[in-house]
Amino acid sequence: MKKNSCLMTEEKFNYAQAMAELDEIVSKVEKPDTSMEDIGILVKRSRILIKACREYLRELREDVCEE
Repeated sequence: MKKNSCLMTEEKFNYAQAMAELDEIVSKVEKPDTSMEDIGILVKRSRILIKACREYLRELREDVCEE
């Protein structure tokens, strides 16, 4: 399974790219031919993406509130 590079530490986090990957994960999980093993991998990846998105949004909110 190919992992998206939107969360690599060398690169700046890309929220839109992370959300697009989450949409892609939802589509794959909803397909009846997706194996349980693949669903497990996709769920783990989605947890990483959701955590990163939440952190990004918290930081953004803090930056906005400080201004």
